[in-house]
Amino acid sequence: MIDPAQVRRGLVVDTDVVSYVFRGDTRAASFNPILDNQTLVVSFMTVAELDRWALSRDWGPTRIAALERYLRRFVLQPFDRDLCRRWAEVMDGARRQGRPIQTADAWIAATALLLGVPLVTHNPSDYGGVTGLTIFSG
Repeated sequence: MIDPAQVRRGLVVDTDVVSYVFRGDTRAASFNPILDNQTLVVSFMTVAELDRWALSRDWGPTRIAALERYLRRFVLQPFDRDLCRRWAEVMDGARRQGRPIQTADAWIAATALLLGVPLVTHNPSDYGGVTGLTIFSG
């Protein structure tokens, strides 16, 4: 697990933003000022989503290697027992508020909450039922 004290001025970056920057999507431009000079963290779930994305699009070894190189700019937050508990709290809390959250989004939100840093996403409404989460959007 990452020590939250080490993630000074850090951000958890949602899968959508990671993919926009990687692909050079025009939507990435609005996020670049937010991401500059920050410690950028991704959840293990984001890496899994990107791996699935590469498989579903039949990427070859060159493109997959480019993704691997790109992901090195991020600190990877693996799962651990504390993150599992936080995920359960996110899922249950969102359900109780009548705003259920998708499983993958809950892992990403739980990562930001566990580390005590904001989440950067293009889809803030996906996290509307998560109490205590600070969201930055481009």
